[in-house]
Amino acid sequence: MDTIDPLTLIAILREMLNVFLWPLLGFGLLAPLLFAVAAWRERGLQARRMIWSQALGLVGGAAALVLMVQVSSSGFTDAGGPIDWLLILLIFALGMLWTVFAVYGIITIAEGRRHRARSLE
Repeated sequence: MDTIDPLTLIAILREMLNVFLWPLLGFGLLAPLLFAVAAWRERGLQARRMIWSQALGLVGGAAALVLMVQVSSSGFTDAGGPIDWLLILLIFALGMLWTVFAVYGIITIAEGRRHRARSLE
């Protein structure tokens, strides 16, 4: 295989992830956008929200690994070479990062709505 065809890659991902493919792709696009909007509205990042987001990001990274084991025909005991462990680390890191993005954005928007509701009273 000399080149990677995007349609072939999508077909492989559809076969592996089945019904999870499109929600995961949507989450993959929405989470960074949500984070960027939250950071822009607040004109920076707030440490307390970021720490909560990172703590929940660990759960998201673990969930990404669980999903990987569920959709693939192999488990952690089948990882043999360094590239396998690198891929496992990459899946955990991306799951954690995207969870941090989503949680930070959701917390910021939820707190913003709560503050606006108090100011209207």
